Amino acid sequence: MSNQDVPPWLREQLERYEQLQQNLQSVLVQKQQIDLEIIEIDKALAELEKSADDVKVYKSAGTVMVSSNKTDVVKDLTESKDLSNTKLSVLNKQEERLKENIKEVQTKLDESMKRGAAGTNPQ
Repeated sequence: MSNQDVPPWLREQLERYEQLQQNLQSVLVQKQQIDLEIIEIDKALAELEKSADDVKVYKSAGTVMVSSNKTDVVKDLTESKDLSNTKLSVLNKQEERLKENIKEVQTKLDESMKRGAAGTNPQ
């Protein structure tokens, strides 16, 4: 079956399926990046927890390191971790929706293949 033999509605479903797969892949990569951020933040918080309250702490501010106090750094890291967890929650919901949509389109495509893609729109 050449590309011209594929009915337009089936071509649209195939394109939608590919787009959903790409979106899912993008969401998974973003989730992985945020997971790594959270791991790094947890490591930093664990190290700060081990140190004395009056220890000199440095944090990154762009391309330079600046001196700060432990309490402020812990507060910043905790806020950053909370934000990352919120982003992760949103991405988890997006992943679920995308998987449901992919499954729905896959079902339609499977039905079309069983019918032999006779050129009739099953919708």
